[in-house]
Amino acid sequence: MGNRQVSRTAIVAATPEKIFGLLADPAQHPLIDGSGTVRAAQSGGPDRLTLGAKFGMDMKMGASYKILNTVVEFEEGRLIAWRHFNGHRWRWRLEPAGDGRTEVTETFDWSTAKFPLAISLSPFPRKNAQGIEKTLARLTELYPG
Repeated sequence: MGNRQVSRTAIVAATPEKIFGLLADPAQHPLIDGSGTVRAAQSGGPDRLTLGAKFGMDMKMGASYKILNTVVEFEEGRLIAWRHFNGHRWRWRLEPAGDGRTEVTETFDWSTAKFPLAISLSPFPRKNAQGIEKTLARLTELYPG
């Protein structure tokens, strides 16, 4: 983990393929979002994400807004990441942990952002780390042991 990334990891009682199926479906993102900002997938986007796919989300952080994302990293069943307009990424890495469980790591990576220093100086790294912790908790609740 670099100095322009925050990551958290949890063990989830589901296979990587099952979790990846959830992550690759933008309509399901509000189910696991711990930040409280993800509202819904916008219509017209893909039902399942692939490398290069663009998908819009309805968001709310104080005011409502829309954001367009592009999938920039993709390895079926193991890795998916999308970037926002500023270039920062949300990355999910899935590693088998035995007995049908998965080690899930979510990362907010602003090393690829157009203005990484501005993000470093903002409250976003701390807030996003808290949101990631809540997201992983929601994911483990969806797939109880």
